[in-house]
Amino acid sequence: MVVDGSAVSREIAARMLRETMEDAEIVTCGSVAEALGSLSEKRFDLITTGLMLPDQDGLELCRQIRQSETHHYTPIIVISGDDDERLLKEGFEAGVTEYFDKSQGYHAFGLFIKNFSQRNTGLVGRVLYVEDSRTAATVTGRIFERHGMQVVHTTTAEEAIEHIKAAHEGRVQGFDMVITDFFLEGKMTGGDLLHCLRAHYHYSQQEMPVLVITGNDDSRTQVEVFHAGANDFVSKPLVEEVLMARVRSLLLIKHQYVALQRQNQTMEQVANTDALTGVYNRRYLGEHGEQMLKSAESQPLWAMIIDIDHFKQINDHNGHLVGDHVLAAMGKLLQENFPDAMVVRFGGEEFALLLPGVEEEEASARAEKFRQAVEQLHPDGVAVAVSIGLASSADYPMIDLNNLIKVADKALYAAKGAGRNRLCISRPHRVQKGDPAQHASL
Repeated sequence: MVVDGSAVSREIAARMLRETMEDAEIVTCGSVAEALGSLSEKRFDLITTGLMLPDQDGLELCRQIRQSETHHYTPIIVISGDDDERLLKEGFEAGVTEYFDKSQGYHAFGLFIKNFSQRNTGLVGRVLYVEDSRTAATVTGRIFERHGMQVVHTTTAEEAIEHIKAAHEGRVQGFDMVITDFFLEGKMTGGDLLHCLRAHYHYSQQEMPVLVITGNDDSRTQVEVFHAGANDFVSKPLVEEVLMARVRSLLLIKHQYVALQRQNQTMEQVANTDALTGVYNRRYLGEHGEQMLKSAESQPLWAMIIDIDHFKQINDHNGHLVGDHVLAAMGKLLQENFPDAMVVRFGGEEFALLLPGVEEEEASARAEKFRQAVEQLHPDGVAVAVSIGLASSADYPMIDLNNLIKVADKALYAAKGAGRNRLCISRPHRVQKGDPAQHASL
């Protein structure tokens, strides 16, 4: 939510936030009354407000937000060019989370909010809550619900493990953290549940944070809790502010873990993908192709080498930018026609493809269908054709990947020698050439 008395400022601020945070929903309000009305209707993850508003002071808005049940803990950022001591003296008491100096400009504002959101994640998450006391579960459950969290409650560790198992196997939605009483009814304790999470399912403390609820402050119990694999603990009777502060910090750990995993996946994708065509690069083929060839499920495995005919002429006559467009279009078409294959940019205008688990009739038919689709492609108005060489692991049962690709490459040269714009299949002692006009002759 963006609260500002100036319609122009609201619009510019909202636009900058949408540009820097594409997935964010932005709501703008021009007064305290309008803001409080919107806050009563829906939940917000972050609120920004100016100091000078038409009807009331911005700090007064902060005080009223802190008195509400729904947004008591929601971060509030005051945007102001006024750096007098009033903000420092009254801000903390009013519930201000942070300040932004608007003299830095709206672009800096968008980046500031984006970075702040990454550092201060909201209480968003799915929690497995294990508590055998129905009364305690009801009271604590209401606290969680008031803060907008999704909670699955169980009374025993055995039941909790069934939920974990189902989530681990992908049968139900997973959990962001576990909150459990250390002493539970049934044969298993909270410590046993922790051991199962860490030792059996191998969830790290970052991947599955666990908050343990203990009935006392005994140091030996606390040591036992941490030895069992807990991230943190709280003691009964529960204090809402303390409980939610611990929950927030653990959810932040989980969200940072997820963000790091996504970043690692992105980096791995970048390292293994050809930037121009969007298909895999030769590094990926070298690291994963041999394993694919050795897999029984991949048999028979077909290697295809695909070369764009007369590509140098395309570059010479139309320019390298058009040539890049042709390569990009070829990569996209390959992925569309062979979603079950490993598609690789082999080098220059050549692509390699590993197609697992198909017989010769299907492999040759799909290759021919692709060849015909290329003829209809015309990227940037340029006529394009390809020559294709194929080789099957069924014909060369003891061959390694490098030599299988070499055999397919020989078939490619045979296709080029026969006039291009056709496919050829390699045999152990011969190469069978295909007539592009008569697929049945393959």
